[in-house]
Amino acid sequence: MSRRWTTTAAVTLLALAALACEGGSGGGIGQPSGAPTPPPSARPDLPASMAALGDSITTGFGTCLVLSNCQRNSWSSGDGLRVDSHYRRLLEANPAIRGNGHNQAAAGARARQLPEQATAAVNAKADYVTVLIGANDACRGRIEDMTEVTDFRSEVDRALAVLKQGRPKARVLMVSIPDLYRLWEIGHPETQVVRVWNRGICPALLANPTSTADADVSRRSLFRARIDAYNKQLVAACKAYGSRCRSDGGAVHRVRFSLDMLNRLDYFHPDVDGQNKLAEVTWGASGFSG
Repeated sequence: MSRRWTTTAAVTLLALAALACEGGSGGGIGQPSGAPTPPPSARPDLPASMAALGDSITTGFGTCLVLSNCQRNSWSSGDGLRVDSHYRRLLEANPAIRGNGHNQAAAGARARQLPEQATAAVNAKADYVTVLIGANDACRGRIEDMTEVTDFRSEVDRALAVLKQGRPKARVLMVSIPDLYRLWEIGHPETQVVRVWNRGICPALLANPTSTADADVSRRSLFRARIDAYNKQLVAACKAYGSRCRSDGGAVHRVRFSLDMLNRLDYFHPDVDGQNKLAEVTWGASGFSG
């Protein structure tokens, strides 16, 4: 082997080594095209902790094939892969929130349980709180058993006072109650749906679902009016809270959902598609959507 060939080879190897080092430095032309994107850094303008308050809609009830809570599929704080929840959307932009999506909602909860849930949110040091409450205040055995509008507002105000005192800088999203009357509109012509409802699902609205008797028509109208009254109070309570509270402006109530967005076990609670729709509609009102 000639001395000239050896020298040339050595120079070539050194040049290749230099290029390799430059490529591995993470900058310039030499960066490998397949290099992983570095994870986003924490953003102080986004919440590092959140809490979901409310009832079985927010617990993801019935989305895991059985009639029980399934919090991973919650539109608000869910961490499962099937629902693009507020928590998952925030996590994508702010890794500091990882593991800090707290679901304080409870199946069957009414407005009177909201202050206790708010206390749990304060204890969790939530920077962002979603509130969706009221369906169970209306879904009683009889119209006479529905929560009075003044009592409903009083309990919501008590819960908001807990949040304001304990987490004054937290942002609150007040979500409107879905249009439960639409459940009856789209479901009562379906035999299977009626059969399920007759097991005792929301009697104040869904008892005798196919009846056209004056008493049943009147009962449904009163139910519908009570939901509208609750929603007006939710907007008013949020406005009274101040600039840290945002209302969805009735966005959820306006959703024209279909039976395909309800679980097949009770035809009342949202399924995964319904939870995704809730997340999509409310995210625009959260103030974090950009």
